[in-house]
Amino acid sequence: MTLQFSLTRESPESAATPCVIAGLYEDRVLTSAAARLDERSGGAIKRLIESGDVTGRAGNTTLLFALEGVAAPRVLLVGLGEQKKMDAAAFNRAAYESARALKGLPIAAALSTLAEIDVPGRDLGWKLRTLALAADHQAYRYTATFKPKDKPKSPQIEALALSVAADTAAGNKALGEALAIAKGVRFARELGNLPPNICNPAYLAAQAKTIADNRSGVTLEVLEREDMLKLGMGSLLGVAQGSANPPKLIVLQWRGGGAGDKPYALVGKGITFDTGGISIKPGAGMEEMKFDMCGAAGVLGTFVAAVELKLPLNLVCLVPAVENMPDGAAYRPGDILTSMSGLTIEVLNTDAEGRLILCDALTYAQRFDPQVTIDAATLTGACVVALGKHASGLMTKDEELADQLLAAGQTTLDRAWRLPLWDDYQGQLDSGFADVANIGGKYAGAITAGCFLSRFTNGFRWAHLDIAGTAWDEGRKGLATGRPVPLLVQYLIDRCG
Repeated sequence: MTLQFSLTRESPESAATPCVIAGLYEDRVLTSAAARLDERSGGAIKRLIESGDVTGRAGNTTLLFALEGVAAPRVLLVGLGEQKKMDAAAFNRAAYESARALKGLPIAAALSTLAEIDVPGRDLGWKLRTLALAADHQAYRYTATFKPKDKPKSPQIEALALSVAADTAAGNKALGEALAIAKGVRFARELGNLPPNICNPAYLAAQAKTIADNRSGVTLEVLEREDMLKLGMGSLLGVAQGSANPPKLIVLQWRGGGAGDKPYALVGKGITFDTGGISIKPGAGMEEMKFDMCGAAGVLGTFVAAVELKLPLNLVCLVPAVENMPDGAAYRPGDILTSMSGLTIEVLNTDAEGRLILCDALTYAQRFDPQVTIDAATLTGACVVALGKHASGLMTKDEELADQLLAAGQTTLDRAWRLPLWDDYQGQLDSGFADVANIGGKYAGAITAGCFLSRFTNGFRWAHLDIAGTAWDEGRKGLATGRPVPLLVQYLIDRCG
C-alpha cells in the first residue's frame, strides 16, 4: 500500500505528530523549521551542534527525543550539506535519507518541513513530489514470499504530512502526481521482485487483466502462441520455444484522448527469467535474471500511473512476455529466425534474446499508428559498463524526442544519458547468412543492440531505453527500483501540458 500524503500548515514545534523532520546545513545554518524547534527547546539543537553531536553533513541524520517545549516526541534532523551547493540532487538525497531513517522507526506518521528549503530552479510542487516519492520508495517492503510473522508488527510509516505556508492548487496537484507515480513504481517493483516460478508470462498477463478489470477506459488483449504464429513472429517465438511456459504478448490500451488521436506506445522487455538459453550464463548471480522483465514491469507501472492520473492522451502498452530456457527444443546459435517484419536474423548468441522479442513487438506496435514509440529493456551488460547504476542509456535518432526524454529524466532525477545511434555501427551486425545478426561483436554492445532494434522502427518516431543498470540494485538483497516509471510518466505528463 502506498503512503498517504497531505499538506499541513501546522508549525513544527506544536504539531501533534510522532516525528518532525527538519534540516540543517553543514555551515551550522538552521532551516526556518529547525530554528523554530531550537528556539522552542531553549537552544537544544544549537548546543548539540556546538558539541559536535549534530552535524549538517549531507545525508547525516540524527534523531532527538523529547525536546522540551516541542510537541512531537521525536525530531529527526537531516544534514543538507553546504547551503551554497544546495541543488536538486542534494535535496533528493536529503529526502531519501530522511525517509530511510523514518523506515526504521516504530511510527505510523510523520511531518516533513523540508519543502521550505530553497532549491534553485525547482518550485514547491517539485519539492513536494520529490519528498513524497522518496518517502514511499523507502517505505516499500517486499513480503510476498516470506512466511507470515506470528508476532504483531510494530507500526510502520503509513502517512507523511508535508509542511507548506499555504495549501495551493500546485501543491495538491504535485501530491496527486506523487501518489499516482508511487503506485506505478510499487507495481513495477513488486513484479520485478517476485521469483520467476511465480512471475512467469501467464502471471504478467494475469496482472494486466487486473489492471484492465479495475479501471474504466482500459482494454486488454493477450496474444497466445497460435496468434503469434499466424502473425509470423518467428523471432519472439524462437526465444520462447525452449520453455514449458508459453509466451504471451500483452496489449493494454488507455483511451484518455480523442477518438482520432494517435496513441503513445510503450514496449517493455518481458523476459521473466533468462538463463541465456543454449549460450548459458555463468551460475554466479544468475538468480538476478528474474529482473530481466523489469522493462515490462516499468511500462506496466507507467501505464498504471497514467491511468490513475487520467492523462488526456491515448496510450498503448505492449509486453512480449517470454522465458529463455535451454531445453531440447531451444533455439541455437546458428539458427535463422524470420521476424514479423520479414527480416531474417542469424542467431550468434542465444543470450542476446531481449532484442529478438522486442523486434517483433515493435513491428506489431506499428499497427496502432503511434505518434511515438518508446521501448524499455534490461538489454545489455555493456550499458552497465558504460553508465553504471546511475543513468539509463537512451538511444534515438529523433533529436526532439531525445531532448524530451532527457528533460523528463532531469525533472524526476530518473536520469538517462544519450548514446549514439550512428549508422557507422550498423556494419557490426552484418551476417553472411541472414539480413542481420543478433549481436555486433565485442565492442559497443549497448549501441549495436540499439542499432539492431532501429532496423525494425524505420519510418516512425522511436526511442530505446536500456535500463540494465538502473532497474535493480545489485546483490542478494537487491530490490527492483521501479525505474524508468518516473521518467516515462513525466514524459507523458509533459505531453499533456
